[in-house]
Amino acid sequence: MPRPIETGREDAHGNLWFTIREAAAFTNRGVQTIYSWERRGHLNRATATVDEHGRRIYSQQQIAAAERQARRNTALVRRAAG
Repeated sequence: MPRPIETGREDAHGNLWFTIREAAAFTNRGVQTIYSWERRGHLNRATATVDEHGRRIYSQQQIAAAERQARRNTALVRRAAG
């Protein structure tokens, strides 16, 4: 039975790692949103790890931090506009 895509992969230390697609499913966002987080610097491509297929993977902590930063930025923009 295949594992659900949003589960990511676990390393020997119990850390979860996600490809872009897995991160999108995990956060219930679109793939383009995750790419946007990379472009805006919320996810640092330089600190991404590469999996066995050459895809960038990010830790659960990196994804959570990027999501928090994106929410903070959205709140700041809404405050400035209002």
